[in-house]
Amino acid sequence: MSSKRLGFFTRLLDNTSAQERYRLATEQIIHAEQLGFDSAWVAQHHFHEAEGGLPAPLVFLAQVAAHTRFIRLGTGVITLPMENALRVAEDTAVLDLLSGGRLEIGLGSGGTPTSFPPFGLESQDRGKAFGNNLQTLLTAWRGEPLAGTDNRLYPAAPQLANRVWQATFSVDGGARAGKSGDGLMLSRTQPRPQDAPDLRLDELQNPIIDAYLDALPEGVTPRIMGSRTAFVTENGDEARELAQKGLRRQAENHRASGQIVKGDTLDDYIRAFDVHLGTAAQVTATLQADTALARVTDLAFQVHSIDPPHPYILRSIELIARHVAPALGWVRRTPQRRVSTSSADSSFSREAL
Repeated sequence: MSSKRLGFFTRLLDNTSAQERYRLATEQIIHAEQLGFDSAWVAQHHFHEAEGGLPAPLVFLAQVAAHTRFIRLGTGVITLPMENALRVAEDTAVLDLLSGGRLEIGLGSGGTPTSFPPFGLESQDRGKAFGNNLQTLLTAWRGEPLAGTDNRLYPAAPQLANRVWQATFSVDGGARAGKSGDGLMLSRTQPRPQDAPDLRLDELQNPIIDAYLDALPEGVTPRIMGSRTAFVTENGDEARELAQKGLRRQAENHRASGQIVKGDTLDDYIRAFDVHLGTAAQVTATLQADTALARVTDLAFQVHSIDPPHPYILRSIELIARHVAPALGWVRRTPQRRVSTSSADSSFSREAL
């Protein structure tokens, strides 16, 4: 089995202004590249700065591309129902050229329910809108005629149709991603069924992986990303102290939105939000117990919802690369070249880095 790929994920939630958030996240991604991370992923959130600091991920990644050379750049995710699919096709085509073929496109239908109406859409209609927009996006990338005219996407970007990742919480979503031959994105945490509130995260996600693999067409290489919250320090007590504020805030936000969070201690929050924190040895041990994570092709780590200060994020990135990720099956590869814009293939592979 080939070694896993390693990603850094950020929701851009540093406790500062929007401009400074973007600068710090750029520095974090550059730091991850220097330490050998294979990919960097950013989330999209509209309006609600406490949930995510970036409404325009493709704009942000364009400037990150100018400051990096090898690390692949991904969206995790673009909330496609709220977007004009043709504009996404055009922007991703240009960005992939500017980045030297390094773009990965994670797509999802979800998002904060109150964010949909300003885009002329209700949250309950997001599934249909996602399907329609995805079809338009794929039609454009594949170079097919658009809307019954002789117009076709320029610049051409057929390679992007094979770099799609679908995020899902459900078995049906896993099967849909597999049937399409897309990558599967598994969340750092997800809601538990009301009748089984104590299920482990891997117990929820292993059936999604099974459905994805069962539906994957023969000959298509699986792409399964497991995202996890992991905050690593030299001192486990310090990690817990820094986590207290962020996790408590997350619990309060969940309760305010009507969700149930059991307990009110730090350990309750750690269990509720599937958090891995502490020293490298402590984090490695809890991650190795995650049977779903053992099956993924791609590891992606984020510090949300702890959201510690920037210097701690940089140090956590370093400790993950040096100690945690190697114990989970990642092998650092030194990139030999930048992908040419003319030959960038559709696979997310070591050879493409």
